[in-house]
Amino acid sequence: MSESKFILGLIINPIAGMGGSVGLKGTDGKSILKRAINLGATPNAEERTKELLKELESVKSKLKFITCPKFMGAYILNGLGFQYEEIDHPIFQEYENIYDTTADHTKIVAEILRKNQKLKLLIFVGGDGTAQDIQSIVNEKKPCLGIPAGVKIYSSVFALNPRIAGSLVMQFLWDEIPLKKSEVLDIDEEAFREGKLVSKLYGYMLTPFNPDFSQQSKMGTPDSDLTNQERIAKKIVEDLKNDIYYLLGPGTTTKAITDALNQKKTVLGVDLLLNKKIIALDLNEQEILTKINNNPLKIIISPIGRQGFIFGRGNLQFTPKILKKITSKNLIIIATKYKLMKIPNQILRIDTRDPQLDKEMKGLYRVIVDYDELKICEVK
Repeated sequence: MSESKFILGLIINPIAGMGGSVGLKGTDGKSILKRAINLGATPNAEERTKELLKELESVKSKLKFITCPKFMGAYILNGLGFQYEEIDHPIFQEYENIYDTTADHTKIVAEILRKNQKLKLLIFVGGDGTAQDIQSIVNEKKPCLGIPAGVKIYSSVFALNPRIAGSLVMQFLWDEIPLKKSEVLDIDEEAFREGKLVSKLYGYMLTPFNPDFSQQSKMGTPDSDLTNQERIAKKIVEDLKNDIYYLLGPGTTTKAITDALNQKKTVLGVDLLLNKKIIALDLNEQEILTKINNNPLKIIISPIGRQGFIFGRGNLQFTPKILKKITSKNLIIIATKYKLMKIPNQILRIDTRDPQLDKEMKGLYRVIVDYDELKICEVK
């Protein structure tokens, strides 16, 4: 093992994010994974990992990875020509495809990496569930960095996206940025599917920190925001057009719209509004495409508290196929003043899982913050 190389750990949760586009809000547990597959879900963690590694191409000769066999690391590193060492453990002997992977695989590898004295940084690809598994083993013993690939990405241990993660890794390896204690949060998926957001702080991990590149933890909605939400909803309802399909994203701010219309809302799902009536609840990607067909469409969305993401966190039902059906003029962003104030620099974020679409959607957008008040915010 060359002393001149930085030693990095890599753990990929290959099934991370599979429940998102099909509306299952996560993939914790074999039964949910099976449902996701039956609904046509496809893996995305491999592509997210490739995005990261392509950013590290220029320093490839200075890196050596310690990683899992097959789909949890080795296949991708080998395919892109990175130097790596596979972890040899009996648990991987029965591991034939991505659907065989479990939290036990992740935890065993995390334990091996935690004990490695030369490890500079442990990189993991997944969501909050993966972060929780690793935190339970590594705690604050080794620097870690999450690459967002899951449905639930509310913890602050993640980079904003895989491309930015590449910059974070290099900045950290060259001692340009510090480490910070970052929160590991996870939610109860069963409660989440029933429209209840029950989150828990599991602990902390040390992560490379750059405020422009690192994600904040999700912030809940304070009671003081409720009247502000009602005023925003009143404005939206007055501006609704007949025969236009409106997709309403998750959250209590969008729910205020349906409350004003005396309609039901899936608080943590995507619903379809037409002529001031909800015509479909809790839609997945395919259901959305079928319902809207080629009809005129607008999307009403509210950013996640503190994180600022409008797409790519908790609403993966808004896939690139759907987002390409609208222009910026047909994207209605709403946020209370308090929520917007708590988002760093009031910059909104997108992470659609399509880098080209991310670039195309960047720019300045109007955000409705009260009945008669707008803010111009950058989306990047």
